[in-house]
Amino acid sequence: MEPNNNLPPASAQALFDGLNQASRKFVDDVIGSLSATQRADSAEILQALTASLQADGGPGAEIQQRYYRQHLELWTNLARAADGVPPPAPVAVPDKADRRFHAPEWQQLPYFDYVKQAYLINSRWLAELVETAQLAPAAKNKLRFFTRQMIDAAAPANFAPTNPEVIKLAAATNGESLARGLEHLRADIEKGRISMTDEAAFEIGRNIAVTPGTVIYENELMQLIQYQPATATVCARPLVMVPPCINKYYILDLQPANSFVRYAVEQGHTVFMVSWRNVTADMGHLTWDQYLEDGVIKAMNVARDVCAVAQVNVLGFCVGGTLVGAALAVLEAQGNQAAASATLLTTMLDFSDPGELAVFIDDAYVEQREKDFAHGGVLRGKELALTFSSLRANDLIWNYVVNNYLKGGTPDAFDLLYWNSDSTNLPGAMFVYYVRNTYLENNLRTPGKLTMCGVPVDLSSVALPAYILATREDHIVPWKTAYQSTQLLGGDNRFVLAASGHIAGVVNPAGKNRRNYWTAAALPPDADAWLDNASSCAGSWWPDWINWLGGHAGDQVAAPASPGNENYPPIEAAPGRYVRERCE
Repeated sequence: MEPNNNLPPASAQALFDGLNQASRKFVDDVIGSLSATQRADSAEILQALTASLQADGGPGAEIQQRYYRQHLELWTNLARAADGVPPPAPVAVPDKADRRFHAPEWQQLPYFDYVKQAYLINSRWLAELVETAQLAPAAKNKLRFFTRQMIDAAAPANFAPTNPEVIKLAAATNGESLARGLEHLRADIEKGRISMTDEAAFEIGRNIAVTPGTVIYENELMQLIQYQPATATVCARPLVMVPPCINKYYILDLQPANSFVRYAVEQGHTVFMVSWRNVTADMGHLTWDQYLEDGVIKAMNVARDVCAVAQVNVLGFCVGGTLVGAALAVLEAQGNQAAASATLLTTMLDFSDPGELAVFIDDAYVEQREKDFAHGGVLRGKELALTFSSLRANDLIWNYVVNNYLKGGTPDAFDLLYWNSDSTNLPGAMFVYYVRNTYLENNLRTPGKLTMCGVPVDLSSVALPAYILATREDHIVPWKTAYQSTQLLGGDNRFVLAASGHIAGVVNPAGKNRRNYWTAAALPPDADAWLDNASSCAGSWWPDWINWLGGHAGDQVAAPASPGNENYPPIEAAPGRYVRERCE
């Protein structure tokens, strides 16, 4: 954009000041709620940190001495630079993967080089100090997490006066970058969330979630899509996909080139997809059992009826996989073998180590949410989205604060981040049951501990073949926790570990031949022992899964000429109404 030479410096300064103040307030409002879960442990944490600082001769004292030495050296280097002395080696250097300080101004301009190094010294001092605190493991993990949030938030790159790239761009555009940033900030304040992608580039049903199909069933909780066959013959047993209910289903049907649904259809499978409802305030009474009965089990029964088969193959992703595991245990207790196989993608059935999400869920949090939802209500999708973004705050919060608000930029068009921003509400009743019995008390893994849909559930009774996929860099479902499903389910299990994270490791199209995955025949109790004996395979795990699924999909039959049947006639074209309902 050409600079606006008619904009006086005073106006640019006013924009600069206004943007800085507004963005600070917005960030405080958006992420301030993340610290609420600290309150139960705050006194213990403060006491432990104080003790570490005051201990004579302990690790805290050594950390303090190094901290003072580094700052003294940094001040000395700054003074030498002011006298024209060539700068020595820096005291603190960013990690190579840290993109916040890549611009040359952070190295070439003494003031900003000083600000950068001072921040790195301070943040590393604080992180080291945290490790000396004598705390119980849960409190220590919570301290680590929220300390990292504070460190990430305090980066000089996040504020206009201490970011040389922002200042340089503002000068080059006579303040137009700041004006654009302020407009972007105002728009995001209205939306109540940070824009992570160019949302105008995508439209559900036009260039995303476009695999041809038909909604053939719906209730207040979900719609069921049957996809149009792409082959003359198909496997007799259909595949029912159950996505996470905390997000829209189309993570499995993004664009044609990376659609998992399209891939399965093209390999000759009749695919049914559960499209969860974005629940409204009057639906807050919906329970976990209803998600099982009216969601997973109903979808399986409709698919069985439409395809005239006794059994289906069922797939669950993340929370959808937890629902699938619970539903299969219910069906087993009822004497109903409705599934021939199960696929669990980045799923936890054992929640003994749920990763960083555990810092948000303790007794105080769950008890408070039970009170909040005692008479109904919904957990807002924006709250869940912020929680997940905070696990990678530099990439999913601060990167966009700097680009969108301070620099006035527009984020790139990225289908995965469009999906990530399209959050859904959850019924309060269902949510509190879920977090108490999984994250907090880990009851699902204990045979007979829980009664669902009127029957006691036992995961070990689920004796069908299972394909269990985890991803090695998953920050939501740690791969070693996902591995524990191999020890809980009673059937012939295959465990596969894919490279990358929770989403990118799953959505890895076969045609691109990217990344790798690991497999091993034996399933010892210890996940590390499994990995020691695993072999790496190049490319996507999708073909491996298709090959496995083929062994449980039945004979080849003529592809259906039309969707549904007389019991389940077509309602509307995919992707359907439910997926278009947004949280605003």
